[in-house]
Amino acid sequence: MVLRELSRDSQLSSRELAEILEEKHDIDVSHVTVSESIRAMREEGVFREAIIPNEEYFYFALFEFKFNPEHFESGWRDAMEFVRDSHNTLLYFLSDGEYQWKSVMMFTDREAQSQWIHEFYKRYGAVVDNIRNSLMTNVLKFRTDPEILENLHECGRE
Repeated sequence: MVLRELSRDSQLSSRELAEILEEKHDIDVSHVTVSESIRAMREEGVFREAIIPNEEYFYFALFEFKFNPEHFESGWRDAMEFVRDSHNTLLYFLSDGEYQWKSVMMFTDREAQSQWIHEFYKRYGAVVDNIRNSLMTNVLKFRTDPEILENLHECGRE
């Protein structure tokens, strides 16, 4: 319940959370216990804390590529780390199917996005294939809904 309420409003104090737990969920717990629960969840890796700016301030893009088998050995790691370590990368992952690398990127403007792609291709063009870059327009949802956490315990991930 603590995690669900924090996902509704991550700025709640432990006192406010204790009050909400009492009012909404009929759970009588002190703010100290709430604070200790949050700390324990942090330490156990139940959730991560990240600063994610408001989506209205950035252009988001989905960047995709796969490695060229001919030149894989010569530079795959440098290309992978370039994307991973870029300050523009919000989320970086590998998807199945065609074994595509993908990242959700953030840019201050379209020119910065274009320059980043140009620089990546200039450095690693021989190492990668099938580069795709899609501007994500009109980001309509950018948050975790608390309801996704309702059945977390049923999945064996308490």
